[in-house]
Amino acid sequence: MPQVSVVITTHNRPHLLPRAVASARAGGKDVEVVVVDDASTDETAEVCRELTGILYVRVERNQRVAGARNVGILASSGDYITFLDDDDERLPGSLNAQLKVLESSPEVGLVYGQVLIRRQDDATDGSFYPETCPRGDIFWQLLERNFIPCGSVLFRRQCLTGVGLLDEAIPGVDDWDLWIRIAEIHEVAALEEPVAVWRQPTPHSGQGSSATLDLIELGARTLRQRWLALPRAKAATQARRREVWRRFSENLSEHLVWETACAITSGRLSRAGKSSLLALRLHPRGMLGVARKWARPSTLRALLKGARGQGDIEETKMRFKQMRLSRSKQ
Repeated sequence: MPQVSVVITTHNRPHLLPRAVASARAGGKDVEVVVVDDASTDETAEVCRELTGILYVRVERNQRVAGARNVGILASSGDYITFLDDDDERLPGSLNAQLKVLESSPEVGLVYGQVLIRRQDDATDGSFYPETCPRGDIFWQLLERNFIPCGSVLFRRQCLTGVGLLDEAIPGVDDWDLWIRIAEIHEVAALEEPVAVWRQPTPHSGQGSSATLDLIELGARTLRQRWLALPRAKAATQARRREVWRRFSENLSEHLVWETACAITSGRLSRAGKSSLLALRLHPRGMLGVARKWARPSTLRALLKGARGQGDIEETKMRFKQMRLSRSKQ
């Protein structure tokens, strides 16, 4: 029986699969690779038949990523599970290193690490995420923001007995939701080193997280309606719950300021207006505080140049880089 099952979901992107599968195998020993073909309409099945040593599962009705991952979990047999997007990669030996942590720490439900950030064309500036990796009892920190890259996580199958599978009703934040439910009852470990390569989504790459504003609204709604209703959060004081919402909305406000700036520099004024209005609705005070904090003369000049088509967009983005939150890629 394999120790680790790597679940790779894919839909109409067969050219990416050989690289992802090869990286999963290089991640460790005793690795089972489960490829879930989420109702592809192209040559994905033919490509998968040529990939020896994988468990190929096809569904005839598109399940979206959370549903397809659940199919992969149920088809897999490893005691430990990890997810890998078809355009991402596992780093060599990373699964072995994380497995060692879980086997030596029975109180830990999942272990995560950092990811190297690359563009879809494989260009990189050496960035990685997160800069630091909180560990231990991180339940309250995870309610405030998602700092766990999905493809960096290795978790125990037995955790699912207590918390259930991914929630298919909240696509885009389903992995964040799973980490929160595990962290509510288990400790979390971390390797403060890269374990995977994460490729940034774009509006043309087909991942849901390129629809950032929709995901932010969904995250805020899920926090209010689901995460703050979890037993541990429900038993907390009103002051603690209010503090979680305050920190959560401030994080989102900073991210939305960054989104607004990038939209202005690229001339997408409608998107800039939508993101700033969303920030004001979610957290008016936080939005105004963040705006004051970052409204420096040099930054404003860069934004005005960008809006007129005269600025360096990448330079302006760098000014707001630290505002970004971790986003899962669906």
